Amino acid sequence: MASIRQNSGPDRLPDTSNLGVLARILIGVCLFGLVVAFARSKSVDDFLLELTSIASMALLPLLLNLCALAALARWLRRLPYRVGIGVVFVLCLALVTLGYEIERLLAVQVAGDPQRYWAFAAILVALLLGYFDLRARALSPALAEARLQALQARIRPHFLFNSINAVLSLIRSEPKQAETALEDMADLFRVLMADNRELTTLAREIDLCRQYLALEQLRLGERLKVEWYTDKMPGDALVPPLVLQPLLENAVYHGIEPRAEPGVVSINVFRKGQQVHAVLRNPYKLEGSHHSGNKMALNNIRERLLLHFDAEASLKTSIENHAYQTHIVMPYRTQRE
Repeated sequence: MASIRQNSGPDRLPDTSNLGVLARILIGVCLFGLVVAFARSKSVDDFLLELTSIASMALLPLLLNLCALAALARWLRRLPYRVGIGVVFVLCLALVTLGYEIERLLAVQVAGDPQRYWAFAAILVALLLGYFDLRARALSPALAEARLQALQARIRPHFLFNSINAVLSLIRSEPKQAETALEDMADLFRVLMADNRELTTLAREIDLCRQYLALEQLRLGERLKVEWYTDKMPGDALVPPLVLQPLLENAVYHGIEPRAEPGVVSINVFRKGQQVHAVLRNPYKLEGSHHSGNKMALNNIRERLLLHFDAEASLKTSIENHAYQTHIVMPYRTQRE
């Protein structure tokens, strides 16, 4: 297994086509304008005048920069980190100059010479890049990554032991089925113990989930019924590895094992516009303590969705009609982008 990465900072620029990143840039610019207006004012009236002047001066360059960063996001993220920083500085200064010249040609009153615009732009870009650098470090520090690797490397011991016993019981009577089960176990552990920081395809994740549920059905028999709805699934969509399997593990552990009667676990994966939806449902009973988990899997998946997709992804849970439902929404991205 690859060693746990130390807290060495980002290796590429943030995804500036992401709505969450663009929103943070916009908020950062607004806060910077408020601070500058406050520093240059001696009264409330001065503050309002300065704020209006800064807003009118910054609006066009800001819009130009946001559009350019969104359009060039894929290309910028392919650049080495230091090169990307230099390109962003040059691009922003060039667009600030363009905005200044457009405002001047349109006879809009501009405050000061372009050097003032450049200075503000350079300071603001440096502050925003520093913020995104610190944010990337905060989202994936060594401790959090150790927790992630621990989650990925572990399967509940009862599942492992019960699966092995189920395979042993089949070796003489159903040797072919036992062989298939061992192959599924090997594939499952291979993925669980791999370095899973890069995105994988949704088709591969679903294959892993099918292998996991096949092992669980081997030991639970008719008690576990699985319903798949994947006709509208975009198999080429990129998703974080193990984004669904831990949820299915929870569904079996909390929803099926406590029941004497059969229960259904349903998996509905589909694309809607530029979003990928995954809806997982399992039986739920309020009574008993079998549901009192520490939510590690849910929190871990939320953390990785935030790291990979920012505000464009979400994970919500709900309880309705005696069923526990987990609904994941992710942006539709492929290797071709």
